[in-house]
Amino acid sequence: MKNSILIFISLIGLLFPSCNEPTSTSKEKVVKKTKQRNPPPAKGFHVANPKKWLAQNDSIGNKNIKNIVFAVNRTDAANFTKMDPVIVPNDLSGDLEYYLPFPFTVPAIKQINKIIFFSYPAQAFAAYENGELIYIGPVNMGRKKDPTPTGLFFANWKAEKTNSTFNDEWELRWNVNIENKLGVGWHQYSLPGYPASHSCLRLQEDDARILYKWADEWVLKDDENITLQGTPVIVFGSYNFDAPKPWLQLVANPAALNISNDQLEEVTKPFINDIMKWQEKRMASGGE
Repeated sequence: MKNSILIFISLIGLLFPSCNEPTSTSKEKVVKKTKQRNPPPAKGFHVANPKKWLAQNDSIGNKNIKNIVFAVNRTDAANFTKMDPVIVPNDLSGDLEYYLPFPFTVPAIKQINKIIFFSYPAQAFAAYENGELIYIGPVNMGRKKDPTPTGLFFANWKAEKTNSTFNDEWELRWNVNIENKLGVGWHQYSLPGYPASHSCLRLQEDDARILYKWADEWVLKDDENITLQGTPVIVFGSYNFDAPKPWLQLVANPAALNISNDQLEEVTKPFINDIMKWQEKRMASGGE
């Protein structure tokens, strides 16, 4: 959730050959808060013209309403009016997690202290602590030509601001590398509302900043050996680039993109031993 914060210590990242290099580090302490979820009384979505919807709602003082509409269209404020059509929830009075497809509780991952999932087909992410959803949001992943790799990864090094080596004019904020050799990571960048990146995972800035602070980095013994892995990350599923945007299905079926407990258990099961091995090592070292 947007207001969830945790105890976090950022370790310095190490430069390896990759598309994104760390340029800075940070250290800050945060306190986790419990939040009551507010469901919308009515469910469902309708199609709208983005410019007309924004013109009618631009004076809304509740920023949360716009954020929900941007999130369900997997976009951001800068790109919203470039899209047509968009979908809008019939009732915008609920919390964001009611409009995105991940379950609130996943018993099968209760033993995992921290984990983040990125769904390729839903273009959404969810962060969990001991099986409880703590944060959720939209993502734009790799385009057809440069797909985001799927499987198990771990948070490696982090940088508050860096530049892509694919194009050094691209400034990446709140970057967390998850595949060092390929230079894949999550970070803030423009969200046009579809998979458009060169294999990285683009987030809205608030989401990127919060996940940056939340995720644990690796700990290195030397240039070749990892002492402790960072927060586990699972990227799963595939995206049909030749079909309409999948969230447009929500108008006909509001549950079309829902991700079940069984699905998350299934995608986690092949990696659970590796995740727990590294978690136990981190806990034995005094980390979370």
